[in-house]
Amino acid sequence: MAAESNSGDVNHAWELMEKITFAMLATKDGDKIRSRPMGAYVEPQNNAVYFLTDARRHKDEEIDRDRHVNLAFADTGGQKYVSVCGTAVVSNDRAKIRELFTTAAKVWWDSAEDPNIRVLKVTPEEAEYWDSPGTIVSTVKMAVAAVSGGRPDLGEHRKVAI
Repeated sequence: MAAESNSGDVNHAWELMEKITFAMLATKDGDKIRSRPMGAYVEPQNNAVYFLTDARRHKDEEIDRDRHVNLAFADTGGQKYVSVCGTAVVSNDRAKIRELFTTAAKVWWDSAEDPNIRVLKVTPEEAEYWDSPGTIVSTVKMAVAAVSGGRPDLGEHRKVAI
């Protein structure tokens, strides 16, 4: 499916990311791809998805070697998914770290002043989303399609340049 430039689709991709809030961040480590779950701070107005990260972890080194990343957002209960391709940069922007430091971050660090905290900024280039009407509706549509020999309409699927 070719990328589309429909602003409504772009906005919908951002809305889904904001609602889901957690993403699997995939980075390249040589010829391997590594993923890990991270809490996302989605800021469409800045064309950015931010994460707090720890300078002592390997993902920062992997991003230094190859800035291309993928974010996979998934709400399996609601059958909503977003895959984002983009570039990442890790910085020691203390003001942004303090801005993003929430109760959830206290699980990993005592305070926003911890010298090991870094902010990881992903600038999306392209997103692809799947937005189904929900599990029960999707299950019924799949059952009807299986009996009738047709293909189920499971909701919207769009690929958009961001």
